[in-house]
Amino acid sequence: MTGTDTAQRDYVLGKAIQLTSVAALGGFLFGFDTAVVNGAVTAIRDDFELGSGLTGFVVSSALLGCVLGAYVAGRLAERIGRIRVMVLASILFTLSAIGSGFAFGAWDLIVWRVVGGVGVGAASVIAPAYIAEISPASIRGRLGSLQQMAIVVGIFIALLSDYFLAGVAGGSGEPLWGSTAWRWMFWAEVIPAVTYGVLALTIPESPRYLVSLGRVEDAREVLGRVMLRGIPERIKEIQRTVRQEAKASLADLRGDTGKVLPIVWIGIALSVFQQFVGINVIFYYSSTLWQAVGFTESDALTQTVITSVTNIVVTVVAIALIDRIGRRVLLLVGSAGMAVSLGVMAWVFATADVVEQGGEMVPVLSDTMGPVALVAANAFVVFFGMSWGPGVWVLLGEMFNNRIRATALGIAAAAQWLANFAISTSFPVMADVGLGFAYGFYTTFALLSFFFVLRWVPETKGRELEDM
Repeated sequence: MTGTDTAQRDYVLGKAIQLTSVAALGGFLFGFDTAVVNGAVTAIRDDFELGSGLTGFVVSSALLGCVLGAYVAGRLAERIGRIRVMVLASILFTLSAIGSGFAFGAWDLIVWRVVGGVGVGAASVIAPAYIAEISPASIRGRLGSLQQMAIVVGIFIALLSDYFLAGVAGGSGEPLWGSTAWRWMFWAEVIPAVTYGVLALTIPESPRYLVSLGRVEDAREVLGRVMLRGIPERIKEIQRTVRQEAKASLADLRGDTGKVLPIVWIGIALSVFQQFVGINVIFYYSSTLWQAVGFTESDALTQTVITSVTNIVVTVVAIALIDRIGRRVLLLVGSAGMAVSLGVMAWVFATADVVEQGGEMVPVLSDTMGPVALVAANAFVVFFGMSWGPGVWVLLGEMFNNRIRATALGIAAAAQWLANFAISTSFPVMADVGLGFAYGFYTTFALLSFFFVLRWVPETKGRELEDM
């Protein structure tokens, strides 16, 4: 940032980062809660003697809660405010972490995973909405990307704690501190869950929500924390849109013709494409996947941690680029890169030798193809992390007008979690057919996503939310 840039700022960067970072902690819990099962899934399968189908459902059951949480959070945020929804999500995360660790069978573990999923779904809606509403337009993309940064850091910390606990115990299914290592993996989430709730109480309410309640002076004070000038004009614009767009409901998602607005369909499609490229297969099943093709549990967890570090690094790249080159260009580059890297993985697994191992037919990668698969998997994470990871959340937070933002974001996020559930549940079954088939499926959707963005996705860089 040059001296001239600093002089021309119309915002207080430090305060903007502080407020949005607290909101983005919901993303951290989002990432932690969904990824922590990665290191535990093999031990859970063995302890509870689960087949492929039920194993997949245990892993993905949280996503059913995510659908409910995302759908309800948008409308609940309009009734009780953004901050109270954050605190509610914190409580759900805490209950889920404790209950999952004490699970005595697959079905009660599923219940606790669903409870945590409701918290994840709520956090996935409320964080981008709050960040978009508190952020100056000129840096909204970068601040919105903090949500994705928090998600990938949460994934990393979850996998790192899994790796540490499994290492101390000698395996995820081994005894540790009076219990079993995989149970401690879930209990570790209590600390960030409680921290999120406490810190959420230290940040102010969204200025747009305050104006909707008639608390204009409070909204002006909140904007004054992050903006140096232009506050009266911004307040007038918010008041204008609030008067025109009060009392949002599902009916507002339909246009004059009675059909769902095209922008809502675009948001839903963005959410579905983000999941149908298979990114969460990497984060939910990667340790199991690499063990299946010949890596030890320790080496598989190491590769998973390396992948999550890669994800963090490329998210930093996305934060640097998203307000410079725009959302569309990032998505297009990401789609092209994902299609190529996933195509390589599909080819590697489709051409691998298949042998019987433990009563199952599994692919075995040669000394040459093993590294190729690892490079392709990490390349996929690079292209996703610099584009569709942060880009979709930024777009969902800003592409809808004020009247429908929370409701439409909730619908789009619910669609995203449904897609995530479908992909996560189907992967073990698709893997039984063949990993080449599974990654070929993801490659197809990566390619389709390129043409979808090219034709339908609008550019929102630099536009005020009131102008959407």
